[in-house]
Amino acid sequence: MPELRKDPIIGRWVIISTERSKRPSDLLMEKNRFRGGFCPLCPGNEDKTPAEVFAFRESNTPANGPGWKLRVVPNKFPALVIEGAMNPQQQGIYEKMTGIGAHEVIIETTDHTANASTLSPLDFKNILFAYLQRITELKKDGRFRYISIFKNYGEIAGASMEHPHSQVIALPVVPKRALEEMSGAQTYYQKNSRCVFCDIVAQELKSGERIVVENEHFVAIEPFAPRLPFETCLLPKQHISSFEATDTALFSDMADCLSLVLKKINKALGIPPYNYILHSSPTDNSDNGFYHWHFEIIPRLTKVAGFEWGTGFYLNPTPPEQAAQHLRDTVID
Repeated sequence: MPELRKDPIIGRWVIISTERSKRPSDLLMEKNRFRGGFCPLCPGNEDKTPAEVFAFRESNTPANGPGWKLRVVPNKFPALVIEGAMNPQQQGIYEKMTGIGAHEVIIETTDHTANASTLSPLDFKNILFAYLQRITELKKDGRFRYISIFKNYGEIAGASMEHPHSQVIALPVVPKRALEEMSGAQTYYQKNSRCVFCDIVAQELKSGERIVVENEHFVAIEPFAPRLPFETCLLPKQHISSFEATDTALFSDMADCLSLVLKKINKALGIPPYNYILHSSPTDNSDNGFYHWHFEIIPRLTKVAGFEWGTGFYLNPTPPEQAAQHLRDTVID
């Protein structure tokens, strides 16, 4: 029988449509298409990007030249610009402001053909440390209220460049999705005096049926009420409200967990397009008892259509328990 399930954080209902349940192999829409051609993110083309703002480099190699392992550069075509004042304006019932922010590209590796299956846990650890460094640095700018970090892999998932990269956008406002999670988590905390994410972790560790991967400090689960097939959430087991508050001693475990989850998704689902998004507390409320940072990983296996757009209900043909079992059973050599 189909089920309606309610997300315990923001109260969103989803339909787990078991009558339309598909095998994982039936969900795959399109393989990633690789266009080839010139890549400004590859080694030797450092002069084709804006000057780097951070990098992991071999010793004694100068900035903006070869010898790097990871680079962070401003986006050449930014969604928001860092110079200027916000200049908020009210026009009757409408509000607007200047598009102030920061938009950066994290070039994750020198290998143009790499993907999550070929990157090592150490590569992932470097990527996570780059996220930490950029959040810490961008938080110093008092205009920025939220730092969004995300990765688009594959053309279907929105990647315009094939070279492995993720992005950072610093915003002068807190986005609606983050506000929904913060509000839902705060309401739960006021009612129960506990973090809803901590309670989710505790319940999932106890039942085990939706766990994909876990180690000493992190766990990856299929959420109870997922919008999309194989939607996965990676969380620290202990309460940490913002990513930048994470003890750096935990980064090896974090990298191991993220690496293994993505490798399992790639092997089980045929290297699908995907997005992952870091959810963390806003810059002006980064230390609190009710919110819990996490990564959201979304393989792009189905299309969002009129029903979803028109109602806000998502129709998911794959129960999360089935997805978790499939990923647990996927062995990585």
